[in-house]
Amino acid sequence: MRSPRLAVLELRRFGRGRLPRAALVALLLLPLLYGALYLWSFWDPYGRLDRIPVALVNDDKGASVAGKKLSAGEDITKGLRDSDTFEWHEVSAAEARRGVEDGTYYLSLTMPSDFSRRIASSSGEAPETGALQVRTNDANNYIVGQISRTVFGEVRTAASTKASRSFLDKIFISFSDIHGATEKAAKGADKLSGGISRARKGSEDLADGLKDAKEGSGKLSGGLRKLDKGAGDLADGSRQVADGTGALAEKVNGVADKVGPFLKDNEKSIGDTARLVADSAAGIRHNLDTLVKTAPAAAKGAHTASDALSAVYRARCETLPLPDAACPDLKKARQAAADVAEVADDVNTLIGDQNGDLDRLDKNLGTLQKQAQALADRSPHLSEDLTDAASKVDKLNEGAEKVAAGAKKLRTGLGTAKTGAADLDTGVGKLKTGAGTLDEGMYKLVGGSGQLAGGLHDGAGQIPDYDRQDRDLRTQVMADPVKLASKDLHKAPNYGTGFAPYFIPLSLWVGAMVAYMLIQPLNRRALAVGASAWRIALAGWLPVAALGVLQTVALMSVLHWAIGLEMVRAAGTVGFLCLVTACFAALVQWLNARFGAAGRILVLALLMLQLTSAGGTYPVQTSPGFFNAIHPFLPMSYVVEALRRLITGGGLGPVWQACAVLTAFTAGALALTALSAHRKQVWTLDRLHPELSL
Repeated sequence: MRSPRLAVLELRRFGRGRLPRAALVALLLLPLLYGALYLWSFWDPYGRLDRIPVALVNDDKGASVAGKKLSAGEDITKGLRDSDTFEWHEVSAAEARRGVEDGTYYLSLTMPSDFSRRIASSSGEAPETGALQVRTNDANNYIVGQISRTVFGEVRTAASTKASRSFLDKIFISFSDIHGATEKAAKGADKLSGGISRARKGSEDLADGLKDAKEGSGKLSGGLRKLDKGAGDLADGSRQVADGTGALAEKVNGVADKVGPFLKDNEKSIGDTARLVADSAAGIRHNLDTLVKTAPAAAKGAHTASDALSAVYRARCETLPLPDAACPDLKKARQAAADVAEVADDVNTLIGDQNGDLDRLDKNLGTLQKQAQALADRSPHLSEDLTDAASKVDKLNEGAEKVAAGAKKLRTGLGTAKTGAADLDTGVGKLKTGAGTLDEGMYKLVGGSGQLAGGLHDGAGQIPDYDRQDRDLRTQVMADPVKLASKDLHKAPNYGTGFAPYFIPLSLWVGAMVAYMLIQPLNRRALAVGASAWRIALAGWLPVAALGVLQTVALMSVLHWAIGLEMVRAAGTVGFLCLVTACFAALVQWLNARFGAAGRILVLALLMLQLTSAGGTYPVQTSPGFFNAIHPFLPMSYVVEALRRLITGGGLGPVWQACAVLTAFTAGALALTALSAHRKQVWTLDRLHPELSL
């Protein structure tokens, strides 16, 4: 009898009564129940986190930043209420603590009272870190604690980013404020530079004017020294003349009888004296003219210097926004020039006040000069002109007295004028030196103010000035400079789809395992009639493989149509699973055929080894070394990898590799089963009385 017919006969046994038929139905549905229920329960746990009760405590009291209210805790609380993450319960801190302890809440999130203040401190002198407080209890559920760490990590990142945005926004606003202030400073520096340039021109003019004034004051001082010396000589000479003429008049008038002989005896002395008087009168008249002409010019030059210094002082120290450092010296110079001008005015006033006397003095000197010259000319004939001489001597004596009195007064005035002129010359010299220093300083100040204005303009150009849109963009980038550009090449839409490659082969293995609890791995009739070992092996494998195909179709239909499993390669997935169930059936058959009752335990043990080394949940590299070592030698490792590519997409290399491996496992298991069938055809005491029966 051929193997397919033996397989059909084996399946017909389940149609002979209600219980066998129920067992066959249960056998067909067992992988469906096992795999579908597992996947259904795990299908989308992250999509139902909003059903997990979590305590939310907001003790934040808020803070004030730059006159604005900051309520970071309230902002986070509102955001969490609006999100679908967890079922939030706003409670007090004590209620949250009790709830996490007794299991009312799986965990709690607390915003402390100083949360906003700490965040606001980032822009102050002592920045602090704001801390979100999470309380978990693994005694309630370990996985929820792990999920919460991920969720609250995102909350922390969002809060940190918002705090950074606020801080950076103030920095960029400060940049704009500094830019505006620097521009104002640059404009002020431009105005200052212009004013200093004008002041520099004034200081240059002042220096030139004081140079001329110094020359004039020097000439005035020299002329007044000469006048003073001449006035001294005039006073002394006129006094001597007056004394001489007085004595002469006295003699002439007192001893008129003796005049003739006296004149005769003193003609030469009288002539010499008269010529001396004439010469002195001429010299005094000449010095008086020089004094009258020089004094007004000196006064005018002194006033010009004083006015120029006053103008510079007003421009440099009273009108500029930034007073010059030389202002104290300029003030002293202005006062000295005013004093010099006052002295020059006194000299000019003296000459002006004495103008009438000077005119009279000049007239008298002219008369005296003429009379003295005439006397000198007539001195050889005085004895002859005694009467005229006596009259003229009296007049000469009178004029000489007047000349002596005027010369004395002139000498006194010219002494004062000489001292003032010397002071004027010294002061103007100092002013000239100070004006030169001022001009040099103003030159440097002009250059410095120009550099200051240029530097401020350059600085304003380098300081950024951001508008609101640009500031928001830069704040966003700097607050969160690194974005995760995640691209999932073949994304599983939910948790269940990701775990399907793990639970589907698990359910098919369980289906094959249970199937061989109801179906004999080796057909007894074939063993009894002495059929070939290969026919016996195939006869025991075909019915379970056929049931496995039906199990696969039922399982994948329910997973796709009822639960919602989407497969990139649906037909390929179903076809590959038919190969998987054929391989699993061959392996389970061999273990049961070779080891009998103990084989069922080995089937379960092999299932555990495959589940722990297949990498269905965590990557196998994260498992201990033992599981990494056996991973390449077990079929479910290849099944899980291939199903991932068939369900979620990707290259088919692992699928073809898995097909080759499963085909090899299937052929090998069937060969070993045939060998076991060959051995079973020989009856032994162990077969008649097995040591273990299940």
